[in-house]
Amino acid sequence: MQQDLQQGQGEIVESGGQNPKKQKNEVLEWVKAIAIALVLVILIRWLLFKPFIVDGPSMKPNFHTGERVIVNEILYDIRSPQRGEVIVFHVPSEGRDFIKRVIGVAGDTVKVEGDVVTVNGEPVNETYIQGAIDEAHNNNALYNNKDFPNEDYTDGTVPEGHVFVMGDNRSDSTDSRMIGYVPLGDIVGRADLIFWPVKDISVINH
Repeated sequence: MQQDLQQGQGEIVESGGQNPKKQKNEVLEWVKAIAIALVLVILIRWLLFKPFIVDGPSMKPNFHTGERVIVNEILYDIRSPQRGEVIVFHVPSEGRDFIKRVIGVAGDTVKVEGDVVTVNGEPVNETYIQGAIDEAHNNNALYNNKDFPNEDYTDGTVPEGHVFVMGDNRSDSTDSRMIGYVPLGDIVGRADLIFWPVKDISVINH
């Protein structure tokens, strides 16, 4: 009798069914897991990476109007921008963000004469636009029509805490040749991935 009583103790489970309390706990766990996942996605989305829509021709032939890029917002909290990297930054005078390529960093002396760009006296090998430069030269034209230093910015040495940037589309880009050096504090982050449209999906080459 005692044995029968011990075996009968505990929760009653309907034959062929599942413990309702256990079911409720499982649902709760799923809800918690989904909620945590959503919070993580939101944190990653807003704190670490941000989407940016390219607007305008200044970065052609490598970027085009309407393309969506993922901007890494934490990289430059770890280190400073480097030459050749494509960055997004605030331009207070314009009231919007620009996407350009870093040509010179603090302490560099930058010179732009026609299609020849030198940093600290050494020509920059701009493989990312060489095809466009060659095409212009084949048509007896220059790819770039705005030199640096110029009458607006006469000092070619990048000051501390700044970078010198240019658009890849040299003759149709508002960049450091017109707006001056970009403060590090205005940089949003590095453009790392084109994710839209689908046909253009690619990791950005820096």
